[in-house]
Amino acid sequence: MRMIDLHCHILPGVDDGSPDMETSLKLAKVAVAQGITHMLLTPHHMDGEYLNHKADVIVKTKSFQKALDQNGIQLTVYPGQEVHITGELMQAVDQDDILFADEGNRYLMLELPHNEVPEYTNQMLFTLQARGITPVLVHPERNQGFMKNPDQLYDFVNQGCLTQLTASSYVGVFGKHVQKFTEQIIDAGLGFVFASDAHNFEGRSFKMAQAFEKLETAKGKPFAELYKENAKRIINGDDVNSGETHHIHHDKQRKRFLGLF
Repeated sequence: MRMIDLHCHILPGVDDGSPDMETSLKLAKVAVAQGITHMLLTPHHMDGEYLNHKADVIVKTKSFQKALDQNGIQLTVYPGQEVHITGELMQAVDQDDILFADEGNRYLMLELPHNEVPEYTNQMLFTLQARGITPVLVHPERNQGFMKNPDQLYDFVNQGCLTQLTASSYVGVFGKHVQKFTEQIIDAGLGFVFASDAHNFEGRSFKMAQAFEKLETAKGKPFAELYKENAKRIINGDDVNSGETHHIHHDKQRKRFLGLF
C-alpha cells in the first residue's frame, strides 16, 4: 500500500515532534513499514511557539534526506510547514517565508487554533484564495469550533478549501468524540485526504495503514483510493477530486428537536 503523508513532525529538533536525528530515522522506518513512500515534512510555523523559516526547513530537509539515504531508508521527504493562521500570514507569503505543499505554491497546509475558529478566518481564507492559494485545513476534526458548528466547515469547503483528516483521529486515538466527528466529516463529503500528523511512537504515531483499512471497509476501495490520489494531486499541485458535500447534522440540535415529542 503506497501512500503519501502530507503532514508529520519527524524533522529532527525543530518543534514538539522528533527531538533528534536518531528518533527521526526510527520514525521514518515506522512510516515505511506502514507503506508511506513520500512525506511532506511540516514543522509548526508561526503558531506563537515555533518559527520554522522556509530557508531553514529546506536546508534541514536536505540533511534529513541524506541521512535517510545513508541508512537505506526508502523514504522521499519534501520541505513543508504547518502554517498557523495569523494576521501576519499574508506578510509572510509576500516575504517568501512560506512553504507550500507543492512547488507551484498552490496548496497551503493551514492550521487553526484547536479551541476555536477565529473571527477573521473567513476573510483570511478569501484573501488566500484571491491570490490563487488553496487552503488545506489540517485536522478540522479536532477543532472545537467546527465541532460546535459543523456548518462552518461545510461553508469553507464549498468556498473552495480542502481538508486533511488525521489518520489517528479516524481510528480512535483521540477518543470516541473525535472519531465520530471524523466519520461524519467523511460521510458528508467534507474530507479529502488522510495524513499522519505523527509526532512520536506512542500516542501520536502514523496509523495510516489502519485508517485506510477502515476507510476501505466503510466506504469501499474506490473511495479509499481517491483519498490516496488526492494526496498525490496536492503534492503535485494538480486539481483535487471533490464529490458531493452535505451538511453534518448537529447532535445538540437533533436532541433538542427530539425533546419536543
